[in-house]
Amino acid sequence: MLLYLDASALVKHYVLERFSDLVDEAIGDADIVGTTILSRAEVSSALGKAVRVGTLRKKEALQTLKTFRKDWESIARIQTSEMVVSKADALAWALSLRGYDAVHLASALIWRETINEPVTFATFDVNLWNAAHSEELEPFPEDLPALLRK
Repeated sequence: MLLYLDASALVKHYVLERFSDLVDEAIGDADIVGTTILSRAEVSSALGKAVRVGTLRKKEALQTLKTFRKDWESIARIQTSEMVVSKADALAWALSLRGYDAVHLASALIWRETINEPVTFATFDVNLWNAAHSEELEPFPEDLPALLRK
């Protein structure tokens, strides 16, 4: 399985949150894990926010950031190019997505087109999950709306 992680899913691999176990399991099952290069800044930002709101102590966040940066080399990184941004532009308009969400979706779609293989798209944002499903990516979790209602 080729697994694309948006930042909301990727953070769950590094910070113990609700559904972290699902992300860890999916990563374990994946042949290749990928994301946009912008996820690097998004994960760092999320860790900084966790310190500011008191979810993580600074020492824990710094260690987690160090681990993430080490793991970064093993993640397939989709480059942000004019082609990605152009596709994100169209997706943002057509599917009413936020900017970075559109970049995530565009990156996954271009990755799928480039390698000509199915891509599983992991997110914990319902709007982005619905958009990925509408673009015929394999959504993960399988039924996010039902999962969030539990």
